[in-house]
Amino acid sequence: MSKGSPGPTPGFLVWRLANKWRVAVDRAVAPLGLTHAQYSLVASLYGMQRAGERPSQRRLADHTGLEALYVSKLARALEAAGLIERARDPRDPRAVQLALTERGRAVTRQAIEVVQDLLQQLLEPLGGLDAPRTRAFTDELTTLLDAPLAPSVPHDERTKGTP
Repeated sequence: MSKGSPGPTPGFLVWRLANKWRVAVDRAVAPLGLTHAQYSLVASLYGMQRAGERPSQRRLADHTGLEALYVSKLARALEAAGLIERARDPRDPRAVQLALTERGRAVTRQAIEVVQDLLQQLLEPLGGLDAPRTRAFTDELTTLLDAPLAPSVPHDERTKGTP
């Protein structure tokens, strides 16, 4: 924030809310042996498996918005903890498919309950999880997430005249 600005910018508020949420989820799922990033991975995997998918690491990365390399690192740690299984995709030997183990499903179900309680607390000022304000807020967030973002190229002496 700069001096003279009327208040925090939307970008600053999004950043603060994202950090607040990450810290809260980290603390909430730590007793289950998970971090926020690991929770995001196993909860997404849980939902995808329930829908009949056995996603690749790449598909899970696309779904979560995490970098593929980071998903690979998380998957290795979760495999070492006995929560997921990694296997070569029979249709594409370069791809690695992921699946929750029985223990992984149990831990994930517990984590989802804990995070749902946390989400209810977060959304209480808007009227709770099923409130009209929450639905409107979710629609606005979805609109922002769907908007493409690309870094702009600075126009200085070094880039003048180049496309």
